[in-house]
Amino acid sequence: MDELLPKLPIANWIDIIIEWLVDHFEPFFESIASGLEFFVDGIVLGLGIIPTIILAVIVSLLAWKVCNWRIALFSLVGLLLIDNLGYWENMLDTIALVITSVGISIILGIPIGIWASQSETVGKIVTPILDFMQTMPAFVYLLPAIFFFNIGVVPGVVASVIFAMPPTIRLTILGIKQVPEDLIEATQAFGSTTGQKLLKVQLPLALPTIMAGINQSIMLALSMVVIASMVGAPGLGADVYRAVTQLQTGTGFEAGLAIVIIAIILDRITQNIGKTKKGGTA
Repeated sequence: MDELLPKLPIANWIDIIIEWLVDHFEPFFESIASGLEFFVDGIVLGLGIIPTIILAVIVSLLAWKVCNWRIALFSLVGLLLIDNLGYWENMLDTIALVITSVGISIILGIPIGIWASQSETVGKIVTPILDFMQTMPAFVYLLPAIFFFNIGVVPGVVASVIFAMPPTIRLTILGIKQVPEDLIEATQAFGSTTGQKLLKVQLPLALPTIMAGINQSIMLALSMVVIASMVGAPGLGADVYRAVTQLQTGTGFEAGLAIVIIAIILDRITQNIGKTKKGGTA
């Protein structure tokens, strides 16, 4: 078979493209790295100056407002447990990484999803790219990210964005396309422009589905914290990775438990924000 069809040098082509991008766009990547690092450090600094108990109470009150008292109580006890175990600072690093990754996913993903929902051609181009982003092993994204952004939190953020963005795009497309056709026809009958139809009908009705996509992006970004730690990203993922490499089962369980607590809090709050928008009550 090798004699009939020689092996395609795809690996060499990818290496050449990466080297060319690094050689010609190094200042561009450095500026992105500096901006992301500044943003992540800013979040950590901002959250860090708030006393632990006050931040835990603020999160609990938010959970009470958008969910119920059970989630609020769980949030308060869970955050105090994380502090008691000594993972508070690393938790802030993890939250900063997740907030930055999800924020970029939303800023890029929702406009792309809106564009793809309005154009069949764009949708046909975007769909296989999303398939590629979701099925390619997440470890692979770390390699070019290291070349472009060196080690640290930035390649972790970039890899998390690539891995976490597809649900936001997919569910934005789905939410807009699920808007009843008779409502679309009614807006057209009243002479609404494309922008008015999008902003006043499609996006409001699609908001719960879009929020579900954002919720999934948060969960995927959290699932990347251990992988991101392999390139030097700080946080709870680094604790889990260190425990695995040193066979410290108890420490690994504690750090993993802290990640689960954060995931449950963020999941319940974002889920109920979507329900509140849809039904008017939490």
